[in-house]
Amino acid sequence: MATFAALGYFAVFLTLTVRLPSLMTRPAPGGLPTGLLLAVAQLPVTWLAVLLYEFTARRYVDPLARRVRRYACGADDGEGRP
Repeated sequence: MATFAALGYFAVFLTLTVRLPSLMTRPAPGGLPTGLLLAVAQLPVTWLAVLLYEFTARRYVDPLARRVRRYACGADDGEGRP
């Protein structure tokens, strides 16, 4: 879900750049152009997506991978676990 949110943010940024260049060149609070501010905001959005992915992988995927690895190692030594 986080990946789609980050990709969606990037797609919105590109769409605004192509369709509304006057909005992207308008100054935002702080004096930066809106387009530059939105471009810089992509970095934290991307890092947030990466952190959420890591959290989800550690919580759900890693335990499943450990279970599969234990099952595969047990099956190799001829014990024939169900």
